[in-house]
Amino acid sequence: MKDLEIKSINLILNAWYQQLSIATELFDSLDDDQLLQPIAPQRNTGKYLLGHLTAVHDAILPLLDMGDRMYPLLEVFVREPEGADTTEPSIAVLRNCWTEVNARLKSKFAELEPADWFARHLAVSEEDFVKAPHRNKLNVVLNRMNHLSYHLGQLVLVKPKA
Repeated sequence: MKDLEIKSINLILNAWYQQLSIATELFDSLDDDQLLQPIAPQRNTGKYLLGHLTAVHDAILPLLDMGDRMYPLLEVFVREPEGADTTEPSIAVLRNCWTEVNARLKSKFAELEPADWFARHLAVSEEDFVKAPHRNKLNVVLNRMNHLSYHLGQLVLVKPKA
């Protein structure tokens, strides 16, 4: 593995963990009542975004061939829009799921060798991967980090003005 490739992996993973830390700090700073508030009229609540992001991160595990999803019931936060039956689980349960899913990802990421990051993810066939080698595991993390950053921009709207 070339030094530049290892540096690229570290750069992306460090950015992933930084965005994850920002999101966790934001979720921790918001109480349950604040998470029940919509980010804007007729828009997602903080609770919905917590469930959505947790479900998306949970789906990384099977996508990167790191095991099954931990919380498949959270798929409702991906499949259904805000306002669907997302009353369960509770915010406390979602907070715990967020912590556990991201801890599992961190553990699984640490097990990968540098070359593994450039292997295909399971949503792309071997034939398609030959044509599009950028559809690799590292690119999934980069994509999900951008997704997280997008929703962080929404979540700050729930935070009370100082």
